[in-house]
Amino acid sequence: MEARERRGPFFLTRLSTRDFEFDGDEYALDILHAMRLKLVQVGEEVLRQPARELSPQEIKSTEIQQLIQFMQETLRDAPGVGLAAPQVGVGIQLAIIEDLPEYSKAMTPEQIAERERKPVPFHVIVNPKLTPVGDEKVEFFEGCLSVNGYTAMVPRYRRVRVECLDEHGKDRVIGASGWYARILQHEIDHLNGTVYVDRMVTRTLMTIENFTRKWKDVTTAEIRKRLL
Repeated sequence: MEARERRGPFFLTRLSTRDFEFDGDEYALDILHAMRLKLVQVGEEVLRQPARELSPQEIKSTEIQQLIQFMQETLRDAPGVGLAAPQVGVGIQLAIIEDLPEYSKAMTPEQIAERERKPVPFHVIVNPKLTPVGDEKVEFFEGCLSVNGYTAMVPRYRRVRVECLDEHGKDRVIGASGWYARILQHEIDHLNGTVYVDRMVTRTLMTIENFTRKWKDVTTAEIRKRLL
């Protein structure tokens, strides 16, 4: 899930665990630590297939720990607030989330309050199971690093509960509401082969350029009135 629209200059091609074998070449490892992973775009099969679960042993492996580091670099470079492994071509049940304070600096206090948006520190979710808490849904615009250049209004549960493993293979339970709950739903969708366009209010789909120019300060109620 993106924070704003920008792509970084460094990319890796399709990733597998074989790509993490460096035979003790510390120089090569240092170079790769500075790289960003290639972001897969819609149309690639990996975005439409359920990802496989990881065992605690796999999570703690060097390969997965390095993948997490590369994903974090990629997420911050994009920038975005969440990134799932299938979005970098790896079909495993792993996603990272981080919503930095600067990502909402351009929003008014009213917009932040309406979205219930607060900074979220970096963390990893593995093999997540999401349960809605209540039936209430809210609609806001979402973008996606794998649907480059577009955004649309998406209904999401306002509150959710997520059971998962963390980056150490330990059990974790997350209770979330507002924008954090939206991010979790967006990223966990990716792990199940779903992209936000499958859930969007179709008549609100637009380019990010048009959204920024014409709609970013318009209320959800007014957007529904004018577009639906």
